[in-house]
Amino acid sequence: MGPHPAVAAIRLAVRRVLHDLLTEHHRTTAALPPTPSHEPPPPPLVLVACSGGADSMALASALAFESPKLGIRAGGVTVDHGLQPGSDLRAAEVVLRLRELGLDPVDSVAVSVGRAGGPEAAARDARYAALDTAAERHGAAAVLLGHTRDDQAETVLLGLARGSGIRSLSGMAAVSGADGRYRRPFLELDRQTARKACMVQSLPVWDDPHNADPAYTRSRLRHEGLPALEKALGKGVVEALARTARLSRDDADALDSWAAQAETTVRDAAGLLECAKLYALPPAVRRRILRRAAIAAGAPAGSLFARHIEEVDRLITGWRGQGAINLPGKVVARRQGGRLVIRQG
Repeated sequence: MGPHPAVAAIRLAVRRVLHDLLTEHHRTTAALPPTPSHEPPPPPLVLVACSGGADSMALASALAFESPKLGIRAGGVTVDHGLQPGSDLRAAEVVLRLRELGLDPVDSVAVSVGRAGGPEAAARDARYAALDTAAERHGAAAVLLGHTRDDQAETVLLGLARGSGIRSLSGMAAVSGADGRYRRPFLELDRQTARKACMVQSLPVWDDPHNADPAYTRSRLRHEGLPALEKALGKGVVEALARTARLSRDDADALDSWAAQAETTVRDAAGLLECAKLYALPPAVRRRILRRAAIAAGAPAGSLFARHIEEVDRLITGWRGQGAINLPGKVVARRQGGRLVIRQG
């Protein structure tokens, strides 16, 4: 008798990601010069980011099951955000559970969460910085994240509410980060599948109280917004939003590629953007070039919203002698002699 369908689904999702990583590893090592000892390079190490919740515990169990069959080393890391009493004890329990699954190495990393961008964004920034550090310390080929289709739907709705354009609607990528470090095997699976997999395997899970705290935007969306949408529109909203993310990502990737190519044609010999040439481009391409230029000048990508780019765009499309536009990161955009100058002011 085979495993429970939920367990089979999460294992298959992880197996596919590990196969991709192994293929990339073989391609990379084949291009390396032979070592003097002629010893083969060690197998790749894959870490799972685990909070102790159902999604990440299901992911950890699937990684522990699948990795030995492919000759891949598997470890884990949990991040202690220090935002709740006893968070250090929770992190220690997660470390113990991961080691009981057979993962090694396993790290617990304590972080200090700032305030920039709000509590959710600050916690996310601290978490990814800790995961990056852990991956680099161990030389990990990838870090697996337990984001599900439900998380993807929530991300799309949050992007829609911000009015940040098609890139926000594209949600989370299956592969992201420097050199494709972060992999999300569960984006096609719902949250209930992960929870069911933990239940049938008797895996203890920790439910973060922040996930039910209405003080957090994502929590309100999860417990109030999405249920209201499903009540009004019927079941299938989550699947539709996840499908929107996939389609939007394809469109956004194509437009980004077009903008990257077009940018070289709209700069003068000094590297300044020429307003007349920018004006001739389709708005979606032009605004991507403006956003790239603002980020290159020092504007933080996470603080640069559609309204900022629209204001800069008006220096091209609605020029009436207006003054400079102040952007996040103390970046200033102004029009001078038919050129658009974007630099830190």
